[in-house]
Amino acid sequence: MPSYRLHYFPESGNSYKLALMLRLCGQHFEPVWTDFAGGVTRSAEWRANINAMGEIPVLEEDGVKLTQTAPILMKLAEKYGKFGGGTAAEKYEVLRWLFWDNHKLTGYMASYRFMRSFTPKPDPHVLTYFRRRLDDFLGILEKQVVSSAFVAGTGFTVADISMMAYLHFPADETGYDFAVTHPGIRAWLDRIAGLPGWQSAYDLLPGQRMVHYAKDGPPLHA
Repeated sequence: MPSYRLHYFPESGNSYKLALMLRLCGQHFEPVWTDFAGGVTRSAEWRANINAMGEIPVLEEDGVKLTQTAPILMKLAEKYGKFGGGTAAEKYEVLRWLFWDNHKLTGYMASYRFMRSFTPKPDPHVLTYFRRRLDDFLGILEKQVVSSAFVAGTGFTVADISMMAYLHFPADETGYDFAVTHPGIRAWLDRIAGLPGWQSAYDLLPGQRMVHYAKDGPPLHA
């Protein structure tokens, strides 16, 4: 059985993606809390010894450091024969949505949530721009999960893990009450939360939490 160590911080949706994938595959990992807010990933030591790309999470598999969340998800899906799609067409759909998520949904939601909730004085003009982009992307996802039980078809895949991670955080962090703004997404998130073994990020990933400033952010229904 492989040995896993996950370098993470609890607020990181990308860290959560890997932690949840390992849990749903029945694998244990050693949690390695990282002081992201303190700038550890920007240090020369981190980039020399942990991840030259200066990013988190990093998953160590038997001592080998793996980086970039989407390919790690695909690697784990192939290794454990779970959540990667069965047919060639399904595998293509998984990749299609993974690429879209990384470029659009996760990219903007991660930035919007971090600025809105974890910086003391967010730029309102930047928040407005991010919000407009997110409304567009969330509309696309809403349409998809209303017509299909899961993102890439009827079965749960790593595309769902990738896309739900940042959306499942509390509304006072994301700025969205999905039950009101996107009921299809809310129902999809609930379907995922009903899977055996599912846990939220803050239940699955222990460690010191970042200062939360969301009470000073824009209203939920901007």
